[in-house]
Amino acid sequence: MTTPVDAPKWPRQIPYIIASEACERFSFYGMRNILTPFLMTALLLSIPEELRGAVAKDVFHSFVIGVYFFPLLGGWIADRFFGKYNTILWLSLIYCVGHAFLAIFEHSVQGFYTGLFLIALGSGGIKPLVSSFMGDQFDQSNKSLAQKAFDMFYFTINFGSFFASLSMPLLLKNFGAAVAFGIPGVLMFVATVFFWLGRKRYIHMPPEPKDPHGFLPVIRSALLTKVEGKGNIGLVLALIGGVSAAYALVNIPTLGIVAGLCCAMVLVMGFVGAGASLQLERARKSHPDAAVDGVRSVLRILVLFALVTPFWSLFDQKASTWILQANDMVKPQWFEPAMMQALNPLLVMLLIPFNNFVLYPAIERMGVKLTALRKMGAGIAITGLSWIVVGTIQLMMDGGSALSIFWQILPYALLTFGEVLVSATGLEFAYSQAPKAMKGTIMSFWTLSVTVGNLWVLLANVSVKSPTVTEQIVQTGMSVTAFQMFFFAGFAILAAIVFALYARSYQMQDHYRQAT
Repeated sequence: MTTPVDAPKWPRQIPYIIASEACERFSFYGMRNILTPFLMTALLLSIPEELRGAVAKDVFHSFVIGVYFFPLLGGWIADRFFGKYNTILWLSLIYCVGHAFLAIFEHSVQGFYTGLFLIALGSGGIKPLVSSFMGDQFDQSNKSLAQKAFDMFYFTINFGSFFASLSMPLLLKNFGAAVAFGIPGVLMFVATVFFWLGRKRYIHMPPEPKDPHGFLPVIRSALLTKVEGKGNIGLVLALIGGVSAAYALVNIPTLGIVAGLCCAMVLVMGFVGAGASLQLERARKSHPDAAVDGVRSVLRILVLFALVTPFWSLFDQKASTWILQANDMVKPQWFEPAMMQALNPLLVMLLIPFNNFVLYPAIERMGVKLTALRKMGAGIAITGLSWIVVGTIQLMMDGGSALSIFWQILPYALLTFGEVLVSATGLEFAYSQAPKAMKGTIMSFWTLSVTVGNLWVLLANVSVKSPTVTEQIVQTGMSVTAFQMFFFAGFAILAAIVFALYARSYQMQDHYRQAT
């Protein structure tokens, strides 16, 4: 006779996190989705019209880079000092202040940009922590429900985004920037209150004490430990990364301060990581095997995250490049181009249940095992396909065809399908693969992939300003816009191929906490 196994139970505190996330996402996407139109029609009017689109695009992607860079700070503070709950609560208050600045300083470039900085700090700082904090509420007894919870989490993100995408452009047009940016601020305050109300029910994981065998100490030992009779190619690579980063900083006047700083950071991380991985075994002289093996696992995860960055290059341009394309398309008089973005969250809300209850079971009945990495690789490739479609639309427009804005429905559908496969899956994958001491940090690296993705966009924009590059593009017979669209499509498809090849040798981890 077998003992019946109790069905896993949902943590009672999850609704507080989900409700808070729905309001926070409305606030964030509400301001983000009208940012490019507001810059084009109000804040940047002093800039010549022919240059305004490129400047607005740079401001938008610089803001997004900030949003996805500050997770590093938030994750570090939470993991080392204050814990996830306190860090989320305090940064949420900064977030609210940033929204207030946008509403108050609608006519001040300096005041408005200060508001964007505060929102980037607040939103970015809590971004990896909320999903990680939700993961902390599960253990080995109910971890089977975690992926469904992350899907619900992602569903609510898009629920808020959908209504924000529909309403905010109309509020901006009819009631002005103070109202359009003020309402998201009110929603962010409500989100903070929801999160605070669940404080007595949460599982609070205390900050981890500084570990002498943590990630950075092991990396340092791997680079600096000398072995008789052997060179130190890892340290050489790290130094090359430092020199390359210095070169990027020197060229900030050309690249721009945001792109220059991000380039420097990526070069240091890439070369130091590569150098350490080549001679990680040297660290076993100073650190236990478990610590070294843990760092090796993290470095392998970071390679996967790096290969996801082209996806974010394409995805985030729906709020910049795709809106600029929509401005030149035929549309109803009442319809604002930014409202097309409502398609994305609407399709997400339809695709998540369709995938989980229809598509995924059907594919698995065919004998194909749908792992997280297979979903993510396919998602990157499908996102590339969406840009082939939108690039073809651009070619038709460049040829003189007057196309309806509803031609963008197909690329939005493909982009969203790719997003569900990559982003919703990646949240749970990142949490499950992270060792206990690095949950917040690893989730920060996951969001950092968005920063790097938007960095590629800024660098592409800088490159096409070069007369030499522009002349070469003209020789292809395509406009600069169309050429960039096909370039990014190829970038993503190449990344998907490399991702699939690398994923074949990746060993999955299970880092959920034990049941209490």
